[in-house]
Amino acid sequence: MAARIKGQEVEVLVVVDGAPKTNMTSVRSFEVTLNTEIMSEGYLGETTERKDSIFKGVSGKIELHFDNQEVMKVYQAIVDKARRRTPGTKINIKATLNFPGGQRPRILVSDVEFGALPLSFGSRSDYGSATLDFESSDVSFMY
Repeated sequence: MAARIKGQEVEVLVVVDGAPKTNMTSVRSFEVTLNTEIMSEGYLGETTERKDSIFKGVSGKIELHFDNQEVMKVYQAIVDKARRRTPGTKINIKATLNFPGGQRPRILVSDVEFGALPLSFGSRSDYGSATLDFESSDVSFMY
């Protein structure tokens, strides 16, 4: 049986203007969704509908604990980009999947845009956490 990959073998990086934010290492979860839509159309004289699909971009979420100020710097870059204070800012998300058999495919979500950016301190004993909800029009896979 082939060895399956677990979360401990996945490295997620946020890259701002080509600089990986390597101090953001306390990633709790990472999710990426390829958004496709099925299109269906029925025609006269046919007994079933024809199917097609359309790619509608990528969405996802990174949840992390923060143990340094790097998250605040990324949040500032996101806000500055959204307010057009720093023209040309480009934020990418890269995930490397380190399979036990030695394979290392990568997922690159390019030119990401972000939704709400919560910072949370649930209680005295909870770690501070941040959530990055993102969307992009493009994703690529490198094998």
